[in-house]
Amino acid sequence: MRRRRKTKILATIGPASSTPEMIRALFEAGADVFRINMSHNSHAELADKVRVIRELEENVGRPIAILADLQGPKIRLGTLPNGERDLAKGEKVHLVRKPSVESGDDIPIPHAEIFAAIQPGEVILIDDGKVRLKIEDVGKDEADAIVENGGVIKNKKGINLPDTVLPIPAMTPKDRSDLDAALALGVDWIALSFVQRPDDMADLKKIVGNKAGCLAKIEKPRAIDWLPEILDLSDAIMVARGDLGVELPVQEVPGKQKLITKMARKAGKPVVVATQMLESMITAPVPTRAEVTDVANAVFDGADAVMLSAESAAGDYPVEAVSMMDKIAMTVEGDPQYIPIMNSQRNEPESTTPDAIMAAVHEVTSTIHARAVVCWTKSGSTALRAARERSDAPIIALTPQLEVSRRLSLVWGLHCIYTEDAQDLDDMVDRAARFAFLEGFAKPGERIVVTAGVPLRTPGATNMLRVAFVGPQKSL
Repeated sequence: MRRRRKTKILATIGPASSTPEMIRALFEAGADVFRINMSHNSHAELADKVRVIRELEENVGRPIAILADLQGPKIRLGTLPNGERDLAKGEKVHLVRKPSVESGDDIPIPHAEIFAAIQPGEVILIDDGKVRLKIEDVGKDEADAIVENGGVIKNKKGINLPDTVLPIPAMTPKDRSDLDAALALGVDWIALSFVQRPDDMADLKKIVGNKAGCLAKIEKPRAIDWLPEILDLSDAIMVARGDLGVELPVQEVPGKQKLITKMARKAGKPVVVATQMLESMITAPVPTRAEVTDVANAVFDGADAVMLSAESAAGDYPVEAVSMMDKIAMTVEGDPQYIPIMNSQRNEPESTTPDAIMAAVHEVTSTIHARAVVCWTKSGSTALRAARERSDAPIIALTPQLEVSRRLSLVWGLHCIYTEDAQDLDDMVDRAARFAFLEGFAKPGERIVVTAGVPLRTPGATNMLRVAFVGPQKSL
């Protein structure tokens, strides 16, 4: 099965989409990567979903990526008298480090790390930012604050601290247990929530090693300050606009999304745009015009992938949501402005042989109107470099590593094929031409551009460019 678009689609699977029939329907509608949210799945449920996806992968003969999304630290209020309290703007409140309070004058926050880190002048947001408190004074286990935005607060509602770097790791004991389970099942990507600093990704990478790709979810303003260092330690980035839109003024989120996308593309790291992309399709069969424009803008920015959350996990129209995202991406990529925009966003190649080769591949492909770029890649680096160029031609990634073919399914423009390694240069070129023909990318007599590292089986050593003609159909 060949996709007719370059931007990839992540679909979250959940109560509305966990059966084998629904997962297959989502794949056929356009899902390239399946996200499993560990906030809502036990290890047994994770194993069952992975089994279903792997069976589907075998049936359709295409590599499919699985992303396990770790929950991360959840910071919540304690228990209030009567379960809730109405706070008025301008009211002074007293915060205490307790799991519950009996007095209506106090607000319980059972997290010592908050009182250890927060400073006067900083802000606490409650219930996705509906209530906003500004800290005036801080003690060891208490703090005084003034209500800047009032409203009703309830037991266990979430807390965000946009101004504060908390002295807590991004991985909780639950996350570590979930991570071990996901790695044992062979998932392809691990997403780390609430990344604050480079050390968070370094800790994850030490555990994961080469067993999976590590994706940093950017949903804390502090993470943007450390973005170059976080990018350097990550294999991919997600613009997680949910919490980012709570902790930042909402009007700043579009600019940060473009900044993160631009920096990730420059670094050659896949970037995913997520959260509320087709939110209305949770309950409606069609999206709003604004949502369509939102998805289209992410595609025009050159994002590697766009993601559905509740739309596909718990909504009434999961297949329709994936299908709509597929249609939007295909329409944008067919727009006359799309390729000129991609070309205008290209970065100058770095002064390395692999970057120079890929810049040449892009120029040659464009000049001779080659039908496809075919990359032989063992580690995935050659294919990632090819994708960074955002070529108009399709990119076929041939790899002898099944886990690499799955992982690359997240990356812009890559049609991944798991195959035995080439025996020599002639075999490499010959089989590249045959794959291009048999997968429907090129006809006999048309040209393709082949790139790889020579000597063969040398990871990261992209140094060869070859133009080849496609011959008559042959079996592989």
